[in-house]
Amino acid sequence: MVKPVTAPADNEPESVAADPLDDTIEPGKRLIRLPADKGLSLGDRIANHITRLTWRTPLHAFRLKGRFPLKLLGVPEDPIPGDTRAGTAIRAGHFLHRGLKLPIAELDFANLNVAPTFADYLHSFAWLRDLAATGTRSDAVPIAEAMVRQWLAVHGETVSEPAWQADNSGWRILFWAAHAPLILSSSDLIYRSAVLNHLARAARHLDRVADKTRPGIGQMVAWVGIVAASLLMPGGEPRQIFGEAGLRKVLETSFYADGGNISRSPQAQLDAIMALSMLARIYDMRRMEVPPFLQEMLARTVPALLGLTHSDGGMGSWQGSGATAAAEIQAIVKASGIRTRPLKQARDWGYQRLVANKVVLLADAAPPPISRVTEAGCASTLAFELSDGAERIVVNCGGAALTGATIPAELARGLRTTAAHSTLILADSNSTAILASGSLGRGVTEVELDRRETPQGSRLEMSHDGYARRHGLIHRRLLILSPNGRELRGEDLLLPAPRTRRKGDKGFALRFHLGPHLSASLTADKLGALLRIAGGPLWQFRTSEGALDIEESLWVDGEGRPHPSEQLVVTGSAPAGGASIGWIFKHIG
Repeated sequence: MVKPVTAPADNEPESVAADPLDDTIEPGKRLIRLPADKGLSLGDRIANHITRLTWRTPLHAFRLKGRFPLKLLGVPEDPIPGDTRAGTAIRAGHFLHRGLKLPIAELDFANLNVAPTFADYLHSFAWLRDLAATGTRSDAVPIAEAMVRQWLAVHGETVSEPAWQADNSGWRILFWAAHAPLILSSSDLIYRSAVLNHLARAARHLDRVADKTRPGIGQMVAWVGIVAASLLMPGGEPRQIFGEAGLRKVLETSFYADGGNISRSPQAQLDAIMALSMLARIYDMRRMEVPPFLQEMLARTVPALLGLTHSDGGMGSWQGSGATAAAEIQAIVKASGIRTRPLKQARDWGYQRLVANKVVLLADAAPPPISRVTEAGCASTLAFELSDGAERIVVNCGGAALTGATIPAELARGLRTTAAHSTLILADSNSTAILASGSLGRGVTEVELDRRETPQGSRLEMSHDGYARRHGLIHRRLLILSPNGRELRGEDLLLPAPRTRRKGDKGFALRFHLGPHLSASLTADKLGALLRIAGGPLWQFRTSEGALDIEESLWVDGEGRPHPSEQLVVTGSAPAGGASIGWIFKHIG
């Protein structure tokens, strides 16, 4: 379990205790509907295309010019430590990102032939944090300065994507400010002026494009960049008023009332908390009060984030995210300054958390995110994960958004499917379609949820309509976690959908992906399996119906590296009248 933030050091801002969470378990049923998602209209797509075309015009370049104040009002602290492994690699002469390596000697900002996420890492200058985490400043300054000079030579005056992408521009303002000693130590006044001029130009660019950016965390980061620039440079009061108003508005549209982000991605949640925490440190640097709406948003987003952590404090694998390590989560939570406990149920964000002793169960109890706010949305409705102390018992494969050397695009697409999650798959099809374009299609539109706390334990009943139209069946899942956490009973039902024609027998596969440290072996009757963990607890699985088998699987860690694992697969056939499959995970030693 993630520990609450302790008292801050003398040079850290005071931690804030969040208001008591309203996460009481509401008895009775709740219907969760997929928000209307028509995607971007033709008019929106044309407008966005025209906006990008205008970046290439002399008019846009003229708008970015002006008499800029050539100084920073201060250097804010970067509250989050960098990756020392990546920083050491930079000092050794190459960038590392999710298994990919790029020698600095071969870096060409005019022709970056790397994965999109790697390009974002370079253009956002997030690597400055990693570089700063290793060695002395005097060793890091020549490397950082050389990279900034090279980037400015190619992109300083020419606006193009992805270098000037709204979120990359917002992050670049934050990272250049926090690590200004690495990039502004030069006595070359022309170079220093170019750096400061770019910060001002980037702010003007964001002034014009932030409200036209795709909804979600990227748009939020763009507005964070506007507010940050207003606080970092002289004469920023008008921009501050404009930026805070825009940021407040985008926060209202980017997050649900329970604090979860609209893409339903844990990684996006981490990024949002990181950006807001970095912005808060700029207010601290200026000795200005952090706006209440920003502090309130952190107080909502942090418990929602912690609600998706397992017993070891690491992240569950949902909506393309990998299993982010506990240390990274703790660092970001500490940076937020919020002391709180995990949210038991994020009713709008769509995740449920059941806890009994050291056992934690996480479940996806909502439709997938709408297509226009995600590029790695997964068909994971009703999937669950289960952990016992430091060990993951049942997991999802995860990592669909972490493309890199070890996760090519084709594998990433497979990691988005229903079969890559611990739930039931009907007729070898996804509960929500994943289209050839990569966007999410038809499928789950409604999830019915009923959660209760009983003397027998925590009871969670969920159903979705993702297979109703195509196959005439509703998938309902019942999960009961015993009070001592030593037993998880489950039942998966396929029920005839109302007002649909019966469509004959349908094959199903009930998949339970196992943690990377588990070794499974079938029992003699092939209705059960022993789950062994070296030096850890012993669990047993039993099913009441179908044929049980053990198949290969994989599990993606928080750095985008796949690890071989196994999965339990219960197969069978459901007639038009439906089927019921009961099963149990039991701690036996």
